[in-house]
Parts: sequence; C-alpha cells; structure tokens
Amino acid sequence: MKKKLQILAETLLVGLLVFILTVTNVFRFFDNMAKDSLYQIPRGIDSKIKIIGIDEKTMAELGPIQTWSRSFYANLLRKLNEQAESKPLLVGFDVLFSGNVDAGDDDFTAAAAESGNVVIVDHLIYGRKLTTNEDGFASYPVESIEEPFESLSSVCNKGYSNVSQDSDGTVRRIIPSEVYEGSEQKMFSNILYEEYCNRKGITPNAVPVDKNGRAIINYSGKPGDYEYVSMIDVLNGNIDARAFTDSIVLVGAYAPGMQDDFEVPNGGSHQMYGVEVHANILQSYIQGRFSVNGNKYIFGLISAVIAMLMYILFRRLKPWLSLIIMIIVIIAFVFVLIIFNNHGTAYSIIYLPMMLILSYIASLALGYLRELKKKKKILNAFRKYVAPQVVEEIAKKGDFQIKVGGENRDIAVLFVDIRGFTTMSEALEPEQVVEILNEYLTLTSKSIFDNLGTLDKFVGDATMAVFNSPFDLPDYEFKAVCAAMDIVNGGKALEKDLMAKYGRSVGFGVGVNVGPAVVGNIGCDFRMDFTAIGDTVNTAARLEANAKKGQVLISDALYERVKDRIEVEEIGEIPLKGKSKGVFVYEVTEVHR
Repeated sequence: MKKKLQILAETLLVGLLVFILTVTNVFRFFDNMAKDSLYQIPRGIDSKIKIIGIDEKTMAELGPIQTWSRSFYANLLRKLNEQAESKPLLVGFDVLFSGNVDAGDDDFTAAAAESGNVVIVDHLIYGRKLTTNEDGFASYPVESIEEPFESLSSVCNKGYSNVSQDSDGTVRRIIPSEVYEGSEQKMFSNILYEEYCNRKGITPNAVPVDKNGRAIINYSGKPGDYEYVSMIDVLNGNIDARAFTDSIVLVGAYAPGMQDDFEVPNGGSHQMYGVEVHANILQSYIQGRFSVNGNKYIFGLISAVIAMLMYILFRRLKPWLSLIIMIIVIIAFVFVLIIFNNHGTAYSIIYLPMMLILSYIASLALGYLRELKKKKKILNAFRKYVAPQVVEEIAKKGDFQIKVGGENRDIAVLFVDIRGFTTMSEALEPEQVVEILNEYLTLTSKSIFDNLGTLDKFVGDATMAVFNSPFDLPDYEFKAVCAAMDIVNGGKALEKDLMAKYGRSVGFGVGVNVGPAVVGNIGCDFRMDFTAIGDTVNTAARLEANAKKGQVLISDALYERVKDRIEVEEIGEIPLKGKSKGVFVYEVTEVHR
C-alpha cells in the first residue's frame, strides 16, 4: 500500500510539473528553438513572388541609395510595365519614400499612377509606454506614422512595413492591422494580399490572431530562397521584363549594411532581408498558413495526463521496452503538433518530451536504487550464512541470483553437535546455558566461515553447513574437512574455559559427507528456507550422530577425494539408521593445509 501511494504521489508530481511548465512556458527560449526547428520547415516558395533587390551591384553603379533620384524607380516601373500583356500583377516597394527629393518625385508618381499596380510602405512609430486596452491586454500604442511623400501616397495603396520581433529579436509573428487615431492601418503584406485577391477575383482568407492581435508566420522559404534579381540588371535590360509576367514583384534592400535584415526562425546563422520576410508573409496570406497559440490550459492538461500515464508505464515495464514506447510517443506527439501548426494552431513543444525523458531517467534511477536496496538486503542476509569474503566477492560481481525451485549440485555437508548438552542444560541456569550455546555457535560459525562454507541452519544445539552451495567453491571437499577440524580443535580451548567458569565441559562430534544433493528454496509462498536435501545430507547427519566427543567422522566417498592431504584412522563400516547398507567411515586426526 505504501509503495502504491508513493507511485501515485510521484505520478501526480510529474503531471503537475508538465502542466505548470506548459502553462507558464518557463523555458520559452528553448521552446522557441524547438518550434523554429520543427514548425518552420521550408515548404517551397511561390514562384510567382519575385524579388528585385537593391543590392551592392546596383549601388556600385547608381551610388548610395540616399543619393538616388526617384526617377530610377520610375524607370524600373516602366521597364516592368512596358508591355501590357506581360506586366506584373503587383509591384510592391519595401522602401520608405518619405519627403521630397527632386523632380524625380513627380516622375515616379506619374509612373506609379500609370502602372496602377503599385503598393508602397509607410512606417508606424510606437510609443515606449505600455497601455492597457478595454480587454485588459497591454501593448505599445501607435503614436505617429511616417508617410511617403504626398503625391505618391495619393496614387498608391500603402501599408506599414513594421514587423513584430520577439524578445530574442526573431521575427516569428505579424500584427496584420493596427489602430491609429481611430483609423485601421494595415500591414504592407496585408495590403498586397488584398490587392492580389481583388485582381484575381477571389475572397481573402481570414487571418487568425491571438488575444494580442498577432499571428504566427509559417515561413515558406529560408534566406535567399525566393527568386531574386539585381535592380540594375532590370534597368539595364539584362533581364527580360517578361520574366515578371503576372507575378508579384517586391522591391527592397538586398545588401548588408542597409539595416533591413532580421533574425528569422529558419535562418540559422543567416539573417533575412526585410523584403524576403514580406515575401514569406505574403505567401502565408495567399496559402492561408498562419497559426496562433492554442489554449495552453487544455493543452497543459492533456500533456499532464500523457506524462502521468507514461510514468506509470515506466515504473511497471522493463527499461528497454519503456525506452521504445517513450520514443514512439515523443515522435507521435511532435508529429501531431506539426500537423496542428500546419492547420493554424501552435502549441509548446518541449515540455512533454522533456518530462518524459526526465521521468524515464528518474524511473531508471529509482529502479537502480531499488535493486541496490534489494541487493544490499540479500547480501546482508548472506552475511548470516556465508563467509564474509564470499559475500564481498558476490557484491563485486553482482552475481547473487539463486535458482528458484532447486538445482542438483555436488556439495560437502557438515553436521556438528554438542556432546552432553542435555545433561549440562539440566544442571545450569537458563542464562548460563544460553551463554554456553552462544559461545559454541560462535565457534562453529567462525570455523565454517573461515573455510568459506555456508551456514545452513541451527537446529537446537546442532549446526549444519554446506560447501559449494549456493555458489561454486574450489576445493570445497577439503575446506569442509578443515572446518570440521577447526571446530574440534577450537572446542578443546572452549572446553577449558567452560570448565573454569561453570565446572562443566562440552565437546563436539562432527560428521562430514560429500555427494549430490538438491539445493534450493524449500517451503511455501510465505515461508521458505534455502537448504540442501538428499541422501548426502542424511548420511552426514548420521555420521555426526555416531561421532564421539572430539571426533570428526567422514565417509569413504569424501576420504577418496582428500586422502592425500589428511591423516585418518579407519573406523570401518558402520550401519547407519535409515540405510540398508553400511558406510565405511574414517576418523580424521590431522589435516595438511
């Protein structure tokens, strides 16, 4: 129950974090980077939108743009419109023609009036103090408009050239229209689009905007993607004007240093000239591909539910399967968001994938800690039964899995019992009996562990140990005999101490056998014991029962394996309870280590 409550708390925390991050967009910078990479994939530019650039080549021949007579623009219009059947559909000048310069102003005005297809720009001047409108939204108000010279304004349609930059300086959004002195002002690209629809006889698409009146641009091309020619090449007749037939021609700055280039979502390390930005905006108008931010609260709630479900899966499934599912979910999530964006609704993209990755890592870490705790618990349990050096080796290798249900192993089995314990316990106080028993058990345990054996169990005043179980142990037969001799020899010193303390002495009888046995977890679901069973174990117990005080009895099977390293006295064949045939037995008198 405690574990379930813990997982529930962790799951709710994951969901809450995703919701808060999505709603607050704390990591807006990184979210914008992700959306720029995934939402602003080039979709192919409209070949009918062409750019005539005021570039370095043009200024090298005509001089700095500030020194130009506007007759140059008049000549450009006449070149483009000299053949009525091949003239452009629209010509948009992304150049602010403020104030009068010279007689070329009238020439340009006349050419624009004659063309009848020219759109020019003005420029909005925003205040520096935020104001709040009646709906409670704060914005910078338009304080004034920088207009083109009057005669040109009277013959051309115009819109403001301002683009909206985010806090990082990137142009991701537009404000299609603003209000100045109670009059609606429209963006340059908006005016171009309306003129385009009017000339094509189509109904303009409505542009979705957010609460601040902004729409997100879905860029069609990267910097340099739109077809561009140098203005001087058109003026000099190097470009056939028929190349612009029925096109929307945008004329604007196309050279570094003209202070008309911007950071854009798909530009990478390259900036995009303002005229290219307007080309992208115009194509978004034509294709109806603007988007707005969706309801962040609903999206945050959906993201939170997905994150919580995934976290539950992470805690239940294997890591490799969780990883596969997580990758599939993230890919599907991103793919769905791209589709939504392409249909006009944009959402934050990083928070759910980020939280899924963190949740996956957290589940791995928790799983690791659980396994570490489990391993520690098992190792602590082993320390009660197995020699410390064996436990340390297990800890290093991490190999502590025991085969559930049992396995056949060849093992050596040792039984030891106190001789005269019953008589002694009747004559002494219970506390004294326990103290003597503890001294004895300490001796037998230490002797077993010193020889890398496994303490199987204590049964009253008897001790059972096995060698070569549950882990492989080299030379386990000899180590079992050595443990038996250590117990008997240690018992002699213990006997003297007990005689001095209590006036009573104890001794040990030990039996050791070797052979096959079934080793494993024996018991039921709620209580099991890891032990060894079989005839080999029974024979060792019978040998111990026949051993006198201070004797170590071993079977002939064990003797054959270690006879070169021990000294024995033959006891001969003795009958053993429960066995139809006797066992030839030896008493060990000395071991050669």
